Amino acid sequence: MAVEETKAIVEGALNNVESAKSIAAAIAMGFGAVGPGIGIGILAAKALEAIGRNPEAAPKIQTTMILAIAFTEAIAIYALVVALIIKFV
Repeated sequence: MAVEETKAIVEGALNNVESAKSIAAAIAMGFGAVGPGIGIGILAAKALEAIGRNPEAAPKIQTTMILAIAFTEAIAIYALVVALIIKFV
């Protein structure tokens, strides 16, 4: 009887650990995506504002904007990697 009870307790503890890992991964990805999402929104708004003020500079502004979006998106990818590490390790 004691072995079965111990087995049940261990399985319950493992389920709790897996649940905590899932919640931690979700929180990491959530917080990791908020910053880049806001950053890309502000970046696009300012780029469109700059193009509206000076349409001749549109190609240069667009190139810089796309490069900045790529760097900003890399932060979200780092958050995804951290979330996957939390979930599966």
